[in-house]
Amino acid sequence: MTHALPYWHVDAFADRPFAGNQAAVMPLENWLDDAVMLAIAEENLFAETAFVVRDTTGEADWELRWFTPTEEVRLCGHATLASGHVLLARDGGERVTFRTRRAGLLAVERSGDAYELALPLIRTERGDWPEAVALLGAQPQEVWLNPDGYGVYLFADAAAVSALDPDLRGLGALGNDQFICTAPGTDTDVVSRVFVPGGGVDEDSFTGSAHAALTHFWAERLGRESFSAFQASQRGGYAHCRRDGDCAVLSGPCVTVVEGRFYLPQVSG
Repeated sequence: MTHALPYWHVDAFADRPFAGNQAAVMPLENWLDDAVMLAIAEENLFAETAFVVRDTTGEADWELRWFTPTEEVRLCGHATLASGHVLLARDGGERVTFRTRRAGLLAVERSGDAYELALPLIRTERGDWPEAVALLGAQPQEVWLNPDGYGVYLFADAAAVSALDPDLRGLGALGNDQFICTAPGTDTDVVSRVFVPGGGVDEDSFTGSAHAALTHFWAERLGRESFSAFQASQRGGYAHCRRDGDCAVLSGPCVTVVEGRFYLPQVSG
């Protein structure tokens, strides 16, 4: 006996298919066993699969969890934007809220032809991690770190970021940190590449949570509260970033690529 689960494949922070970052979004009636959700995420092989269940606490519309192919994560921006896109398109409305287990309450709302997502601002402090720097393949000008596993590595220009060829296996052995390599951009204010090999994602296509760190970092450096950003992965993704108090507000479009069903022979939960 099979069980059919609703399934959307969304390209987030993209205005066309095959760009931005892929996410699977799966609204559920009830939570599945964690092992089943992890197995689904591994089968999808996207950076993240988002699972949502109607929230019964009254705090939000939905409860939201994210899984990479190897683990559950505390925060994922692009899959949250994709979840908002799916639910607002399916159910209507202008705004949808999510209760998460480790990142608090999040919201996605319509903004013209795109969406706005407010994430907790991630602050970094000047630091040093020579083991990580040695594996990046080039010497950054500065290193800024956050104890929750976000590291910002500043390079001189976009060309230096594009030329990086890090030792991914070595970085993965250091843990599931995000290695956020950034520089002033050319067509945008800021450019970045993000490596998370310890979390099952060698190079991410577009990383919302990394931009929660970059929003604070670059707002301080640029001396203004908003800027344009491009993540220079193979697929590429664009966002407008704005610091608003303790929030990083990211704006970008989404595209639905597949709407269908995920079939399981057995479901636990």
